[in-house]
Amino acid sequence: MKRAFLIAALATSVYGSAAEKKITTSEYVEYWKITAIEQMNDHGIPASITLAQGILESGNGNSRLAKEANNHFGIKCHRGWDGATFIQDDDKKNECFRSYDNASQSYEDHSLFLTGRERYSDLFELKLTDYKGWAKGLKSAGYATNPKYADLLIDLIEKNDLAQYDLMPYLPAQIKESETLMASNGETPVATLDIQKGTSVTDSYEGLQRTDHLVFEHKNDLKYIIVKQGDTFYQIAKEFDMGLWQLYKYNDFGKRDVLKEGEFVYLVPKRNRAKKAYPRIETSKDMTYRDISQNEGIKLKKLLKLNGETNPDKVLPKGTKVILR
Repeated sequence: MKRAFLIAALATSVYGSAAEKKITTSEYVEYWKITAIEQMNDHGIPASITLAQGILESGNGNSRLAKEANNHFGIKCHRGWDGATFIQDDDKKNECFRSYDNASQSYEDHSLFLTGRERYSDLFELKLTDYKGWAKGLKSAGYATNPKYADLLIDLIEKNDLAQYDLMPYLPAQIKESETLMASNGETPVATLDIQKGTSVTDSYEGLQRTDHLVFEHKNDLKYIIVKQGDTFYQIAKEFDMGLWQLYKYNDFGKRDVLKEGEFVYLVPKRNRAKKAYPRIETSKDMTYRDISQNEGIKLKKLLKLNGETNPDKVLPKGTKVILR
């Protein structure tokens, strides 16, 4: 909440003088890049796509809709919206758009808009670094009527080097390919990482800190590590320069949970569903939905919803079929 307030305050100070000075694209990116990265962390949408859409839809925050309604993504009211509204002409006369108290709320609602609609679900099968696939997918799913919408997003991303922010889901890293090894479970780790020290992704970093864990690529395109004996949340968070809240949220952990040797810990948010190649599984032993969520890299809340369940700790006997997408 504190960060959202600071971003909103900064935006207000800048956009409040918009009558005298137009915001440039580089200024817009500087204001909103961290918010876009945070949205990528929380919802799995590439930061480059979020920034490019914000730039395009709001005219760098200079549009009337952005200045008067804090709506940076051109999201219309749609059925079920019970918040404030803003009326202006668009494809039709007097169309209803969503209005927000501050632009940070617009960024959050943009993420919820994409994650909450089935027509955009295939986008979340793409890698975070596939901005071209995301741009084309948004156009195909009907986000905008402009036939050149995908090309416009791609052009903005490439001209402004926005793809660099897709490489920062938790911290910039240098991958040493020569140190790739085989894990005991047969999966190939992405590599050991030399994590650069710093307090945020925008710092200038000095020195390198060698990590103690191999980082693996999950079949659901997620980065994770395997817990060693004696590991704690604090140690892992410090090793990868993450916040404790990120570890808890990404892994559906609670503050009273204790790490167990051999289990997965994700360094990025889990997916809303499994890949198309893995639509369901049959449990090979007694498991809970919480176990399956962690093994399959699917958010616990989404997994429960897919299976019409509410109890994450319900024990499923061996042979139970579980829907993953």
